[in-house]
Amino acid sequence: AVKKIGSGNISTMAAKAAAARLKPLFDRVLVQRVDAVKKIGSVYIPDSAMAKISEGHVVATGPGGRNQAGETLPLTVKAGDKVLLPEYGGDKIELDSTEYIMYREAELLGVLSD
Repeated sequence: AVKKIGSGNISTMAAKAAAARLKPLFDRVLVQRVDAVKKIGSVYIPDSAMAKISEGHVVATGPGGRNQAGETLPLTVKAGDKVLLPEYGGDKIELDSTEYIMYREAELLGVLSD
């Protein structure tokens, strides 16, 4: 189930500002999945032929998890990182008509470098 917060049509820059309203707790990471390429040159790719994209951009992060002593453990990912996503998992959240996925940091598979 997708959790909806707010409504309306907004640009990418405004989407990031809107996502900043939602601050993840503890070791949670808010990710926006990268859009699939729908056209290569002059050839359009049908939705049925496109694979699910397993990359995303980190939009916001929580402060980090806690150890048994109550100390905060910092996260290794930060806003703006490009990450490799698992095939399943995460909680879908719709914020101002833009879809995001909330993961725990441990669920992310890795950070991609450009």
